[in-house]
Amino acid sequence: MALSTASRVRRQLPTSPWLFAAPGLLITGVFILYPFGSTLANALTDRRTLLPGHFVGLANFRELWHDDMFWTGLRNSTLYIVGVVPALVVLPLLLALLVQKNIPGITFFRSAFYTPVVASIVVVGLIWVWLLDERGLVNSLLETIGVGRIGFLSDQWLLLMSAMAVTVWKGLGYYMIIYLAALASVPRELHEAASVDGAGAVRRFCTVTVPAVRSTMVLVGALSSVAAFKVFSEVYLMAGPSGGPAGEDTTLVMLVQRTGTGLTGRVGYASALSVVVFVVTVALMLLVLRADRREDA
Repeated sequence: MALSTASRVRRQLPTSPWLFAAPGLLITGVFILYPFGSTLANALTDRRTLLPGHFVGLANFRELWHDDMFWTGLRNSTLYIVGVVPALVVLPLLLALLVQKNIPGITFFRSAFYTPVVASIVVVGLIWVWLLDERGLVNSLLETIGVGRIGFLSDQWLLLMSAMAVTVWKGLGYYMIIYLAALASVPRELHEAASVDGAGAVRRFCTVTVPAVRSTMVLVGALSSVAAFKVFSEVYLMAGPSGGPAGEDTTLVMLVQRTGTGLTGRVGYASALSVVVFVVTVALMLLVLRADRREDA
């Protein structure tokens, strides 16, 4: 009897891990794998919102190549990376160094810097729209001091840079927390040894702090690059559904939303756009990781 019970338990053990993993696998399959596969399939069809569509092969991707709005969206998404990522790699690190020390009242400042992270992006976007509007607070102050009103939300490039500023402002606190965790593991003896050798604050930052948190900087660079390339809410709220003047501030994700929604939405074409966004995002991650490995070598 005991032997039969033991053998029955042994037969059941291999299935036990799968039973525990089943809920997570089910959620992953339903909400990640199935939509991903559906998007790949739709990208090869001319499907619309209310029509099933037919197989068209790579026609959607060939159309992308000749679509001016696609290149506009790709340009803006790329510029967003160039404008946002360096700031989100360096500024949060400097901010973390400022709030790292345990001095009276520092908890208040840490909470204040982190507050934009937990705030709704819609609320944040609307606040900045009110601030930067032609009759907003910023332009009123500029007019008061004699500078004159500036078209932050009406000029193509100023609007894009304003959206970048919102992204940086909202992301500072999030990446600051990541850097604080990394800085906590930097041995204090390294800074003390550098100080004994006569190194000032700037030199200690360059020779001790930066090498110690370099892997974290790579992580922040990868995360912020992906987030910047897939930006939607900030530009949509500040530029509107049309994507700014003549749609010149449209990003790729905005183009996906605009093309694939509505009763006449081109789901197949929007799916092809989504595939391009996915491929570029993966390429960004691989480039960052490859650059990190080269520096390690």
